[in-house]
Amino acid sequence: MKIYILVIALVGWPAFLFAQDNSPKDTTLHYLDVDSTWWNAIQFGVNFSQASFSENWSAGGVNSFALNSLFNYQLHYQSNPWSWDNQIEVLYGLVKNADQDVRKSQDRIFVDTKIGYNIAEDWSGFLSVNFLSQLAPGYRYLEDAQGDEDAVTISRFMAPGFLTTSLGFEYKPTDYFWLRLSPFAPRLTFVTDQTLYLNREEEKNFGVPIGETVRYEWLASQLVAELNKNLTENINLQTRYMLFASYESLAVDSLDHRLDFAFNAKLTEYINFSMGAILLYDIDQDNSLQIGQTMGIGFLLQQ
Repeated sequence: MKIYILVIALVGWPAFLFAQDNSPKDTTLHYLDVDSTWWNAIQFGVNFSQASFSENWSAGGVNSFALNSLFNYQLHYQSNPWSWDNQIEVLYGLVKNADQDVRKSQDRIFVDTKIGYNIAEDWSGFLSVNFLSQLAPGYRYLEDAQGDEDAVTISRFMAPGFLTTSLGFEYKPTDYFWLRLSPFAPRLTFVTDQTLYLNREEEKNFGVPIGETVRYEWLASQLVAELNKNLTENINLQTRYMLFASYESLAVDSLDHRLDFAFNAKLTEYINFSMGAILLYDIDQDNSLQIGQTMGIGFLLQQ
């Protein structure tokens, strides 16, 4: 039920925003040549939070420090009927609580490139390739017989890694929303560490057969929708939803869902408040909905 609510909410966002606003082209994109066929946009930010308490602090509390970083670069080309869109997004964060080692709070690499050919108003045929993985190892923390903390590796770069090629149609009614429908979207899932499954609950290996490093899903489809809109001059909302379905198994619980959400409010020229969340459902990773959330205030450079 949570998955259906997630999808309905995502579909409703663009419809609501289309009805509320007819704003001009996103001014965060910068043209690179005179005839405006090339343009780009870049974001780099660092958010932090800190808390400390004296030993006699009566309300209780834990000394902590957190640091989150963001890098986002887009490069676009448009010369009708052809277009070429590229994006790289990297998120990484650390948190340190008293009496605990430094832990990872967020970690994502997303790279997407797409060639499009306009076939009708708001519609294009396209071919795209996207890659999704992480930078650093991820751990599950357990206590040994002496009560000491033991970090067990459960993920790392290219474990997992996802490489998806999509062929289909894109609907783009505005500059801030697009929807890609891909009836043919083969995906390769990589788990380069062949012993990683031993550390994971239920010995799940991200869908890759035990003893192998790659899973091939040649017959599959994908739906991707992205909303990236300036709600006001200083407030930006971005969401990206990805649905992946293998034709080998079309049961409802075998569909992969991922929703990325980011909210940014520019407080001053360089100070920014941000809030992000990821909702993920992939039965090859876990039987339940996975949720991650971050929030912070810090430095943001945007050009």
